[in-house]
Amino acid sequence: MGISRDSMHKRRATGGKKKAWRKKRKYELGRQPANTKLSSNKTVRRIRVRGGNVKWRALRLDTGNYSWGSEAVTRKTRILDVVYNASNNELVRTQTLVRSAIVQVDAAPFKQWYLQHYGIDIGRKKKVAASKKETEEGEGATTEETKKSNHVQRKIEKRQKDRKLDAHIEEQFGGGRLLACISSRPGQCGRCDG
Repeated sequence: MGISRDSMHKRRATGGKKKAWRKKRKYELGRQPANTKLSSNKTVRRIRVRGGNVKWRALRLDTGNYSWGSEAVTRKTRILDVVYNASNNELVRTQTLVRSAIVQVDAAPFKQWYLQHYGIDIGRKKKVAASKKETEEGEGATTEETKKSNHVQRKIEKRQKDRKLDAHIEEQFGGGRLLACISSRPGQCGRCDG
């Protein structure tokens, strides 16, 4: 039969039945939902829509561009898990990527940026850092990774004055997974960004 968005098959406002006095039209069609799944086998289909325009229907995705609003930074990262969906728990169980779903993403790209921008290795446990220092002293502190110029050091120190980091986010960095909300529509634009 096909999915139809017309009102020919619906009842009148009074409750009476309507006779279908014309056949179905192309402009009244509907398409089945994308139900984009979380999978490493990325699959995006091209769909020709009205006016000769194009939609991209993502069927399987595992990466996306995620932005950290308060730091004004965006990084491409891997989606690891779907953890919450306000509209339907079934979408969490089936790992379906839809707009406004809460997902867990890999923290590594943001961790890397934070280290480069603020000079702080975020999410590293304090005890671990202390034990590392001891081992480095034992080795003779040979691992001087990057020598920073005086200008860069001053710049990083200035940034650190205004640095604020929520305890919850720091905790998430510790686990290596960040919670994010999908803001794009994977079934319409073929991307899973948030």
